[in-house]
Amino acid sequence: MATTGKQLFTTLDADGTLTVEVAETSFPDPTGNQVLVKMEAAPINPSDLALLFGPADIANAECTAGKLVATMPEPFLSGAKGRHGQRLPVGNEGAGTVVAAGDSEMAQALVGQRVACVPGTAYAQYAIADANLCLPLGDVSAEDGASAFVNPMTSLAFVECAKRDGQKAIIHAAAASNLGQMLNRICQEDGIELVNIVRKQEQVDLLKSQGAKWVVNSSDGDFMKQLCAAIDATDAFYGFDPIGGGTTTDACFKAMERVAVSKMSEYNRYGSNQQKQMFIYGRLDLGPTILTPSYGFGWTLSGWLLTPFLATAGMETVMRMRKRVLDNLTTTFASNYKAKVSLEDMLKKNAAVEYHAMKTGEKYLVTPWG
Repeated sequence: MATTGKQLFTTLDADGTLTVEVAETSFPDPTGNQVLVKMEAAPINPSDLALLFGPADIANAECTAGKLVATMPEPFLSGAKGRHGQRLPVGNEGAGTVVAAGDSEMAQALVGQRVACVPGTAYAQYAIADANLCLPLGDVSAEDGASAFVNPMTSLAFVECAKRDGQKAIIHAAAASNLGQMLNRICQEDGIELVNIVRKQEQVDLLKSQGAKWVVNSSDGDFMKQLCAAIDATDAFYGFDPIGGGTTTDACFKAMERVAVSKMSEYNRYGSNQQKQMFIYGRLDLGPTILTPSYGFGWTLSGWLLTPFLATAGMETVMRMRKRVLDNLTTTFASNYKAKVSLEDMLKKNAAVEYHAMKTGEKYLVTPWG
């Protein structure tokens, strides 16, 4: 028998109208390896905002009870043509209690348990999830377990990638984020050097208070000097950039090359032979990624996403990562939230404008039942 409850949907029409609304929905009975989770908490991550609002004009949106209507500008409207007219659920991850299950042994074993899950429809009172992607939380609360997948597994994956590629140091931009703080703790635990790039002095102070050794401030006049010194000391020629647009990746490549060239005994018109690698894993800045011809030819820039990494990492690695997350959910992988909001409160103007800005330290947690 189907279950009914509230769920949030986002729809982008061809005329540029973006409608985000809470609606009463019927949730099907789980089958096979599926479980039905009564959702208790779900974080608002940048990856969620890309689908929820994207670059729509939220500051001038019209908000009524349980509904937000905004305008999507060009060229983003045309770029999202594939979703025009589709009413899409949102919410990558969250936590709640399994209230029903399909007939598989794995699914049945989860009935009555609180789990973290990644249904892709977490902004709802109920969600259908794959039992394979559910993490039993035991005594851990839904709030503590809500962010048990995206940020913890991503930060762990960065270190896994670095180790696999023979790297002993990592550069990370926007490093004072929840994910960045997790990565800082992981690197200290695993003996990986980490160069943290932030843009405010209070973020420098925050990370240093958490034991970070190398924190550079992109707002300082001597930013490049700081970055070069950190790379020189750590041999960090490998980095991850969630900003995407602008010059952050370019600055990292420039600094890497300056350090590499300073160690060369002879001039080479093609630059150093030092391999430099950066990965863009987010789009906090939706503008173009700016690169300049100032770091030779020994560099690689790639996109990076968690799901493809997990698909190729192997089950043993994934299970080891999941166990480490579960064992350290309230320490290494703890998340902090500025505010909690119900599904309806998500769509109030003040809240939407604030969490859409994706500012450090202003992460929101959705509690679907109020």
